[in-house]
Amino acid sequence: MQLDSTSIVVAAKDHPAATVGEETVILATCAGKYYGVNTVGARIWQIVQVPTSVADIRDAIVTEYEVDPQRCEMDVISLVNEMLQVRLVEVQSAEGAL
Repeated sequence: MQLDSTSIVVAAKDHPAATVGEETVILATCAGKYYGVNTVGARIWQIVQVPTSVADIRDAIVTEYEVDPQRCEMDVISLVNEMLQVRLVEVQSAEGAL
C-alpha cells in the first residue's frame, strides 16, 4: 500500500502504551513485542488514536516542532509504514478500514 498525505491512519485496537523515561513503548499484542518511539513518535501515536490523515499528522508535528513540512511528511509516512508492518496502525479509506 502506498501512503500519501490523504491516507487516513488510526491506531489498531488493543495496543497498550506507556511512557518510560523519554520514550513511549507500545505493545504489539499480535506479535507479543514492545516497540519504542521517541517523543515525536509518541505524539504521532497520540494523534492516531482517532482516524487522522497523514497531512493532519504532519501539520500537527510541524506546528509543535521546528521541522520542514516536506521532511516531516516523509518521516511521518516512514514511521506509519513501520507501524503498519507490525500492525500497530491501520489505514482507512473514506468508506472505512481497508
